[in-house]
Amino acid sequence: MGELYPSIEPYESGMLDVGDGNEIYWECCGNPNGIPALAIHGGPGSGSAPGMRRPFDPHRYRIVAFDQRGCGRSTPHGSDPAVDLSTNTTDHLIADMELLRNHLGVHQWVLVGWSWGTTLALAYAQAHPNRVTGLVLTAVTTTSPSDVTWITHDVGRLFPAEWTRFRDGVPRDQRNGSLVDQYARLLASSDPHVRDKAARDWCDWEASHINLGPEPLPRYDDPQFRMCFARLVTHYWRHAAWRAEEELLNGVNRINHLPAVLIHGRLDLSSPPDNAWKLAQKWPRAQLHIVPGASHSAGGTISDHVVDALNHLADLAADDNAYKI
Repeated sequence: MGELYPSIEPYESGMLDVGDGNEIYWECCGNPNGIPALAIHGGPGSGSAPGMRRPFDPHRYRIVAFDQRGCGRSTPHGSDPAVDLSTNTTDHLIADMELLRNHLGVHQWVLVGWSWGTTLALAYAQAHPNRVTGLVLTAVTTTSPSDVTWITHDVGRLFPAEWTRFRDGVPRDQRNGSLVDQYARLLASSDPHVRDKAARDWCDWEASHINLGPEPLPRYDDPQFRMCFARLVTHYWRHAAWRAEEELLNGVNRINHLPAVLIHGRLDLSSPPDNAWKLAQKWPRAQLHIVPGASHSAGGTISDHVVDALNHLADLAADDNAYKI
């Protein structure tokens, strides 16, 4: 089983104007002449992190990371309630990735996504299959309407006290429509105290089912992160990533010629393993690893599987002329 590589720093970084008043942060690490690979962060709204570089062999890969619209170091930042999110959609992010690919002079790349990043990776690959040489998807989700219902309602059966607090974060007289819609309205309130409480309540609920360990997640301590994360997640989830039920699952026929590795925790309560399993049934070249004892976390044994998967795709790139990078 592979181990994470030592920490590295970018050899190149910048801001890219992607239109609609947005600029996205990007960086490149590893070998400038290596296999191009795009690391796609989760959330939506989490932003990229230095730890995302470490599963890649820095001698074999040219590692590209970026902060999606409105989060991380990209501007304008979604924590500002005045920032309009109408031009922040799945299709806008796909277009941004294409602009970044052209900006960096990349012909084709491996897509590596975590959580929400797996939805975005699938959507991009299905839109531009000739630009992708392989995929590594961890904590697989398709952000379908049923996925959103699960993560905002159904999984509450496993966390009844936490879910009740989450529900009660919405005043009783405002409980009309889905919880996602209700929180999006609170986050758009003209009252900063209402917005701040809604962001904290949303992130408290996220932490309850994402993190099954004893230590709290420090990222939710940052009020700017909380607001950005809550605004972007509710924005994307209330629209189910602008994709119909099973649209990304059925679209696998456009990419099922590509090699892929799907890695999922057996105890992932946020994104149940059936999404990964269903994808694997339709994807002849996909290897599925259901990791015993693992949850939605990207660390531990999950990371070891990601290292192995990336080494496997690097070997394919070297050995299989059909997948030149």
